[in-house]
Amino acid sequence: QVQLVESGGGLVQDGGSLRLSCAASGRTFGSYAVGWFRQAPGKERDFVATISWSGGSTYYADSVKGRFTISRDNAKNTVYLQMNSLKPEDTAVYYCAANKLNRLRVSKDDYDYWGQGTQVTVSS
Repeated sequence: QVQLVESGGGLVQDGGSLRLSCAASGRTFGSYAVGWFRQAPGKERDFVATISWSGGSTYYADSVKGRFTISRDNAKNTVYLQMNSLKPEDTAVYYCAANKLNRLRVSKDDYDYWGQGTQVTVSS
């Protein structure tokens, strides 16, 4: 069993930066792929980025490519999402999720464990 807790969200101005953290419990976390998703009010939960268990492979949604960076520190059981050049359309609740199969998946249905989410608001 893996429990995930996101942190680092907040209010930031257009063009600003935030770094989200996803802290995990469970000794097997280091063998899971991890993804970040986001959900704006009234919209579906959308894929943002994913990283393999080793950190050697990553994949991003086109909407964040070049602005967001996903990374992980397995010694700290933590995955990060560095978000730069934020835009008002990035406003959403951001969730991290773990995938037991260690696959770089973009569908939320392929993830087994989820955090409670952290709010990111970008003002114009």
